[in-house]
Amino acid sequence: MVTRCAWATSAPDYIAYHDEEWGRPVHGDDRVYERVTLEAFQSGLSWLTILRKRENFRAAFAGFSIPAVAAFGEPDVERLMADAGIVRNRAKIEAAIANARAALEMPGGLSALVWKYAEDPGEAPKGGDIPARTPGSTALAKELRRHGFRFVGPTTAYALMQAIGLVNDHVADCWVREAVSGLRTAAAPC
Repeated sequence: MVTRCAWATSAPDYIAYHDEEWGRPVHGDDRVYERVTLEAFQSGLSWLTILRKRENFRAAFAGFSIPAVAAFGEPDVERLMADAGIVRNRAKIEAAIANARAALEMPGGLSALVWKYAEDPGEAPKGGDIPARTPGSTALAKELRRHGFRFVGPTTAYALMQAIGLVNDHVADCWVREAVSGLRTAAAPC
C-alpha cells in the first residue's frame, strides 16, 4: 500500500498531481510564471478546479510565455472573459497580465527571485501541521508585490512554494517525500 499526503487521495487528478508534480523543483521564468498564475486563479476555489482547467489555461494564456502574455491588451481580456474553459474572473485575468509585465521587467528573472526563498526541508510535517503561510512566504509575497505582482499574498505564495519545491511539505510517511528531498539537492540552478 502506497502512503500519500491525505489531501491527495480524493480524486485521480489529485493523485497524479501529487505523485508527479507537487513539491518537485520547477525552474525557468515561464514555468514559474505559470505556477504563480495558476495559484492566483485558485485563490478561493478548489485546486481540483484549476487542475482540470490547466490545459485550457495554457491555451488561453499563450503557453504562459511571459513576453506573449505581457503583450496582451483589452481585446485579450475580453477574449479571456468569454472563455468558459478557464476561470473567468476579470481581476485575476488582469493580474495575470500585469504579473507577466512585471516578470518581464524583473532583474535576474522571476525564477531566480522566487528560488531565493527556498527553505530547508527540515522535519516532515505531520498530518494537519502544514502551515498556510510562513515568514518566508510573507517575505516572498512582499517582494513580488514590490515588483508589481498582484494576487500574491502570503498564502498564495506559500502554495506556490509548496507546488514548485521551495519547501517539502510531503508528510513524513508519504512515499514522495524522500524522492523530492533528493531532487531539491540535485536541482539545476535557475
